Amino acid sequence: MGVFDWKHWLVVLVVAVLLFGGKRLKHLGADLGESIKGFRRSVNSEDDVPAPAVASARVEGEAREAQHAAREEHPGNR
Repeated sequence: MGVFDWKHWLVVLVVAVLLFGGKRLKHLGADLGESIKGFRRSVNSEDDVPAPAVASARVEGEAREAQHAAREEHPGNR
C-alpha cells in the first residue's frame, strides 16, 4: 500500500468525475493538450527568431565597415 496504490487512484478518479463531470473532464484534457502544444510551439519559435536577427546585424556591421573603408579611401567625399 502507498500513495500509488490503484485503490487510491480509483477514489481520486471518482471524486474528480463527481466534481467536474465526464464532459468537463474530456474538455479539460483536450485543453491541457492544446496548451502544451502551444507552449512547445512558442519555445521552438523563440529558438528560430534570433538566427535572422544575428544575420541582419552581421550584414549591417559589414555595411558599416564598407562605408568606413570607402571614407578612408576618399577622405574628401565626406
